[in-house]
Amino acid sequence: MDYGVKQLADLAGVSRRTLHYYDEIGLLRPTSVGRNGYRSYGQEALLRLQQVLFYRELGLELEAIRSILDRPGFDVTKALQEHRRTLQQRIHRLEGLIGTIDKTLRFTKGQTTMSMDELFEGFDEETQARYEVEAAQLWGEDKVKESRRNWDRCTAERKQAILAEAGEIYRGLARHVGTDPAQADVQNLIARWHQNLRNFYQPNREILLGLAQAYADDPRFAAFFTRLHPDLPAFLRRAIEHYCRHLPAG
Repeated sequence: MDYGVKQLADLAGVSRRTLHYYDEIGLLRPTSVGRNGYRSYGQEALLRLQQVLFYRELGLELEAIRSILDRPGFDVTKALQEHRRTLQQRIHRLEGLIGTIDKTLRFTKGQTTMSMDELFEGFDEETQARYEVEAAQLWGEDKVKESRRNWDRCTAERKQAILAEAGEIYRGLARHVGTDPAQADVQNLIARWHQNLRNFYQPNREILLGLAQAYADDPRFAAFFTRLHPDLPAFLRRAIEHYCRHLPAG
């Protein structure tokens, strides 16, 4: 069964203007266009729209989504499996955040004690692996596979150590917000961050600079880091950019 613009808009919960715009930018072409200009969408177009909406839910920009979907060898089944894993991880993370909220409410009411580390449970160590896999998507399927493969090779104890170190690094950087990002203490933390990333994939200078921008501008990453400190995303970008000035290109 094929769907017209209004039918598909109602089915997918988007506006007709959105579908027209997706057509204009080459993100979602109609299956056919009649002589009267009537657009019709078949099953393949519907599956592509579903992918667009999944990636939008994950916070990707339209241009990035088009690049992913148009990549040679893009596999819908594998993409759906990855979306499922990501959403399961998000559910797990949200459950952790709810637990932290409940614990903090009891703390603010004087019903329990709470350490500073507990205040940030669910914000870093539980999500770091997912963020690094999502970051890898910016540089193609090979980086995603490398990240997933390297992570799956780690023992449970090793994974815990990697994530614990990442959380420690980000909390340490948050404590330096407001200082000079070029100072030695900050740059040593960025060097540790760079080394920690190697547990997922081998990041070159280009990737590190891309991460610096994503951490500050991508809503997924910015929302995560602002929980540690409102100015941490911008501080991270400056600190990483300074660090990269001393790295070889490529």
